[in-house]
Amino acid sequence: MTASDRARELVLAAAEAASAKLATDVVAIDVSSQLVITDAFLLASAPNDRQVASIVDAVEERLLRLSAKPVRREGERDGRWVLLDYGEIVVHVQHDEERVFYALERLWKDCPLIELPEGSRGRPREENEFRPDDGTRAWRAE
Repeated sequence: MTASDRARELVLAAAEAASAKLATDVVAIDVSSQLVITDAFLLASAPNDRQVASIVDAVEERLLRLSAKPVRREGERDGRWVLLDYGEIVVHVQHDEERVFYALERLWKDCPLIELPEGSRGRPREENEFRPDDGTRAWRAE
């Protein structure tokens, strides 16, 4: 089973919106074969709480134009990890540190990635940007 066409449409639109707000390392994962409750995850990160909020606002505005409203929203108050649940997709916008610590890519590494156009993948993480304490590269699925 693969993500539905609607899920792919929403993931691509959300990735585009996140990238426009300078999200870092935008990744889409097809979790449809592992989860019944959603088809895809979109992961994006930012170096500070303000930028996390900006990315979340952009994603919500863009998906609203596609008649998609989140059925659940969590984490806005803290601004470290905001989850937007649209049913077909779940968008995770995380502060860099949370992205490294929770390593969702590693958790879902058995699921295929959804290919995103180059302009929708966000900024790549620079070598001198945040790294976890163990010195490994942050959130690179292996």
